[in-house]
Formats: sequence, C-alpha cells, structure tokens
Amino acid sequence: MPADAPEGYELVWADEFDGDEIDTTKWTYDIGGWGWGNGEAQYYSDRPENARVEQGLLVIEARQEQFEGKYYTSARMLTQGLGEFQYGVFEARIRVPEGAGTWPAFWMLGADFSRNDANPIDSNWPDVGEIDIMEHIGREPNLVFGTVHGPGYAGAGSLGKWNPQDEPIAGEFHTYAVEWDETGIRWFYDGEEYWFIGPEGVGEREWVFDAPFFMILNLALGGNLPGPIALDLEFPIYMYVDHVRVYQRVDTAG
Repeated sequence: MPADAPEGYELVWADEFDGDEIDTTKWTYDIGGWGWGNGEAQYYSDRPENARVEQGLLVIEARQEQFEGKYYTSARMLTQGLGEFQYGVFEARIRVPEGAGTWPAFWMLGADFSRNDANPIDSNWPDVGEIDIMEHIGREPNLVFGTVHGPGYAGAGSLGKWNPQDEPIAGEFHTYAVEWDETGIRWFYDGEEYWFIGPEGVGEREWVFDAPFFMILNLALGGNLPGPIALDLEFPIYMYVDHVRVYQRVDTAG
C-alpha cells in the first residue's frame, strides 16, 4: 500500500493534525466511564488533558487520576455524523503505548449505530457491524490484529486475524489500513496485506459491510481483552496519531 493515494483512488478526507487544536468539524467524543461493554477501567473525557494536538500529532493521554468516580481517564474520538463512508482505504499512522493493560485501537462502526442513553449497554451493536482496523493489547507486545464483528459473529465469536511481528510494536510509528470494497475487506500493516474477509467468510450469517461507517480512535485501559492493568505501569500513557486518511475510488468518491 503506497504512502500516496493508491492507484485508482483519491483522497476524500484527512486529518494531518497540523493545527493548534482538535478539529471539531471532523471529530467528536464519547464520554463516560460505564465500562463500554468490555469492563474497561477508564473514564472517557473531552478534556485537553486527555486529547489534544501537539507538534503535528494527535495525542491521546491516559492518566491515573480520580475523575467522575473512576481512577483512570482517557479519550475516545469519533467521526460519527461528521465523516461517514461506504468503501475506501482507511489509513492511520499511529504510535501505540506499551504496558500490560493498555488497549489502543483504530476502528469503525456502522453509521446507524445508536445507544440507549439511559442504559448505554443497550445498543444496536453488533447488527450495524464493526471493523477493527488496528487493535493492540500491551500484554502481547509483538501482536497487532484486525477483526470484524456482526450479527452472530461478535465479541468472543468475532472473526479476525492476529498479525505477529518480530519486534515489539509499541514505541515506533506504524501504518494501519484497510481496503474495503464490494468484494470484502483487506488489512494492511506497514503496507503489507495480512488478512482478507468477504461475504463468504461469514458463512450463513449476515454480511453487514455494504453501508456507511464512521471511524474511532481510542486508548482503553483494562477490560476483558487486555486483562488487568499492570501494577508497575507508569502514567501518563500516550497514543500518538500522525494522520488519518480516507481514499475512495476515483469513479465512486463523493
């Protein structure tokens, strides 16, 4: 996957984080500390202490502090209602943190996603679909993985691929991307494809990936997948994002 627009594609959306603050015409925030369906430990805020732009980078900072009844804070940013796309190449250059209990991610949800404000666990997930472009859990420092969730294949039953590396992933910038079209979804790590799934890959279950999706960046702590937060984990912890870009085919963009 080339650094510039892939052949046959054009850039239709991007955030290079070159300004002085987060662009609120592109990003909004999820707020709260109810565990987010995974038993996570952090409270997500929209404070600059947890998410800001510095020196051309988006900085998501996880802090150990008492806030709104929780002992950790972080940020979860999304393009819902601001940037939603059906098909394309979705790419981000990210430096993830290290340490057991950390759980950074770059992912997507169907644009029709909604949650019951009175009972946040009550939502229309996974029926709207989820595409995990990148997840990394600190207790497995050499692994990155991509996943899809949909009706009948969500949570522990999701479909995905672990992509082991020879060296730890944290501490260096890497490029994470999917190329998604009518045939299915392909995952890339630093330009190398490592997994593909199409409608036939979900068997008799429903393929829900032919509709618009929005993007999410977040840094979670603890929970069902990453496990306990290491007692010796040194805070604050940072996730850095150099850019997020969306390309679509020239004949379909817009």
